[in-house]
Amino acid sequence: MRFAASLPVLILYLYALYAAALAQNAPKLASQPEPKSVTVPITLSHNRVITDVVISFPDGTTQRVHAWIDNGNPELYLSQRLAVLTGGISCDGQLCVGKPPVGINIGGMAIALPGAGIKKAKVPAGGAPIAPGLDVEVNVPSTVLRSYDVLVDFPDHKFTIAQPGGLKFNGVKAKVIVNGGNGLVQIPSKIGDKKYNLALDLGSSISFLSDDLFDRLATTHADWPHMTGAVGPANMWGMADEPKWKLMRVDRVEYGPLFLTDVPVADFPADRFAFFEKRAGVPTSGLLGAEALLNYRVGIDYAHSTVYFDIGRLFNFPDFDVIGLILRPEDDGRFTILGVADYDGKPSVPQDSRGVQAGDHLIAVDGIPVPGSTLGQVWSMLGGSPGQERVLTVERAGQKFTVVAKVQHFLGDVRQEDQTKKKSANKK
Repeated sequence: MRFAASLPVLILYLYALYAAALAQNAPKLASQPEPKSVTVPITLSHNRVITDVVISFPDGTTQRVHAWIDNGNPELYLSQRLAVLTGGISCDGQLCVGKPPVGINIGGMAIALPGAGIKKAKVPAGGAPIAPGLDVEVNVPSTVLRSYDVLVDFPDHKFTIAQPGGLKFNGVKAKVIVNGGNGLVQIPSKIGDKKYNLALDLGSSISFLSDDLFDRLATTHADWPHMTGAVGPANMWGMADEPKWKLMRVDRVEYGPLFLTDVPVADFPADRFAFFEKRAGVPTSGLLGAEALLNYRVGIDYAHSTVYFDIGRLFNFPDFDVIGLILRPEDDGRFTILGVADYDGKPSVPQDSRGVQAGDHLIAVDGIPVPGSTLGQVWSMLGGSPGQERVLTVERAGQKFTVVAKVQHFLGDVRQEDQTKKKSANKK
């Protein structure tokens, strides 16, 4: 009986020895190699490229967050929530400085930030978003992207990042100027018969020209569509001076190998342009933003200072068929009305005692609440076909009321009578 009772124990012991022998003699699985190229889906938020990434922290934990592919900015930005997890935040005024995370993983490709030369991250104070109106907690700056091959596929909403030489580019190509220190890209360009350098900035929702160049073109080409007020994709961040920004459609821009027509541009404020040019490291006259390239797959071969443009579709985006508001996204999710753009010499949205006023808050569009939305989502609500009406719910001093406004065709052709006046003036 004693032997019978110990038999199951003996069997288990022999089985364990057998399993251990098998495990010892079994071939060991090799660790998975780092992928040479990965492609991930993207969303476009107010023309900005957004994708999911995984952030690694010093304690070994990770978090999946929304990231902004920001090739026109060399600085790393982190939300305060993520910065707390990296440790060591110091604040001075509106901006804090924190340690960068250990790494960013994009679709399985691990990027070590210290290896990219990034030693600190900028952190907006008070829990503010890293970019007003964007639902992101980190950006992937040019200082990171410059070590890879990169492809932004606007038509198919995809982003590819690859080890140098790991990506096959298609389309027409241009030799470009890459700042070796920060990865910013300048593309030799022409407007009219004049040569300029224009940056490639897919992180910008609109294109910009220097104040001097903008004014010179506006004077020489008074027939080009123009207006005042940063509506639609020009409503970048909701800065206080955006209601006074000048906009214009440039008839033709030769951008490397591309010939782009009717390109909307904004006037680069002089103080910001000085900083922009200094950071570029070479003489430049502005930048081309994502709005001008939405029909293309844009590939950047940093190692060989070459940019590729592969046409993916032919579509004229109704980019400025919108309600003429200029908005500021607030940190608490609300949207403040900064101003109203004129249309045909009159305010495009009623501004009398029963209309909107600067400082009001936009609460809803056609009954759809806007607080907590992204800036891109709100502009989708404010867009449409010219002449369509939108019911705006507005709040002022705690009181809510509605205003009916029409979608206008901003930056369209100059009216015929204006062209007639110009021709008459030229004859005198």
